[in-house]
Amino acid sequence: MRIACPHCGPRDVQEFSYLGGVATKRPEGAAASEAAMFDHVYLRDNPAGRLREHWHHAAGCRAWLVVTRDTRTHEIFAVEAAASGASA
Repeated sequence: MRIACPHCGPRDVQEFSYLGGVATKRPEGAAASEAAMFDHVYLRDNPAGRLREHWHHAAGCRAWLVVTRDTRTHEIFAVEAAASGASA
């Protein structure tokens, strides 16, 4: 799979680190119990179909990106810089 970084151009997926779906929210404050953090890190849904995800270009420009891809086929529909407000 190749991700078209908006800063570096198309790059192999091995240059990137996957964070998870954009809709995934980390527990904060009183909700951040040990059990809630365990669930957040290890017990995530794995939906089939189109999903907006956070990716980090760790071996490149180090930018955070929002990638829209189909989790069944790995087809990528869009790549946006997360700093542009795409994660909202």
